[in-house]
Amino acid sequence: MPATPVSPVSPVVVSLPIADRPTSHRFYRDGFGFEPVGEPADDGVPEPLQFALNDGLRLMLVPSGGFGWVIGGRGVAQAGHSECLLSVGAQNEAEVDAMVERACQAGATVVTRPGQQPWGYAGVIADPDGHLWMVTSEALPG
Repeated sequence: MPATPVSPVSPVVVSLPIADRPTSHRFYRDGFGFEPVGEPADDGVPEPLQFALNDGLRLMLVPSGGFGWVIGGRGVAQAGHSECLLSVGAQNEAEVDAMVERACQAGATVVTRPGQQPWGYAGVIADPDGHLWMVTSEALPG
């Protein structure tokens, strides 16, 4: 029996735990150029803190305490322990280098310096909460 497709009206939301809303807001806005969604709360940061990555995908950043509550009290991974690698595409090697540099200026740490890999030109950074992002100029093998 084929799976029922997800309605295009409902975006897929990737949620990540964070330590500090203003820090994460600045990082994703300035480091990756993502546009926040929603009206600012008293701290000047939209609540909930979300970024529309495209028409069908949003990134939601949830303070660690609230994230643990949402996932039924399961432990939230400590910084430096990752269960997934998020990827963002770039048009060419120079754009990969520029995106990694902007992310570092906004608070990222380089995990793997940009360079040629078997799947394309890529670099990996960790955001201020330790979540890993690969910036690549080629689509990952499917």
